[in-house]
Amino acid sequence: MAFTLAIGDLAPQFTLKSTTGDMQSLGDFTQDLLVIFFTCNHCPYVTGSDESTRKTAERFAKDGVDFVAINSNSVNTYAEDSYAHMIMRMAEHHFPWCYLHDETQAIAKAYGALRTPHFYVFNKARQLVYTGRAIDTPRAYENATTFELDNTLEALIAGNAVATSITNPIGCNVKWDGKDAHWMPGDACDLV
Repeated sequence: MAFTLAIGDLAPQFTLKSTTGDMQSLGDFTQDLLVIFFTCNHCPYVTGSDESTRKTAERFAKDGVDFVAINSNSVNTYAEDSYAHMIMRMAEHHFPWCYLHDETQAIAKAYGALRTPHFYVFNKARQLVYTGRAIDTPRAYENATTFELDNTLEALIAGNAVATSITNPIGCNVKWDGKDAHWMPGDACDLV
């Protein structure tokens, strides 16, 4: 079995604490399309592309697309990825998505998150229709030449098939608790 979810797989269930203090579950997000992305507070690929992700989330909100961010990084590896820092980051940036804390890393393992950021797009039936990156230059979004996440959402909203359903996410690896900061699971690999 591959480490990361395969196209057509159902979104694994979760119940996680949000930066508002509320518990949020998969079923709480009811729009036709759902974008779940694994992120964090410190990664330069995340901070370098957050404004691009914001534009995408704002652009597609009217089309029935929910955005959910999940931070699964170990606070023991990067103190900046703590829940308290998540709250501070949302208060500072007012991102248009729900930001959830996967303290046990169980959800990152269930989805097979490889990098920060790593995007997953699910249809109304919550089947995976896209996994990978949002853009090709997440460390400097203003230099992007490809917009895979936008292209995916445009196609789905228009009722069309997704042209490219798998790309390699670009970013830092998820920071797994008790592991070296650059450790990747043995069965994790590039998607394409």
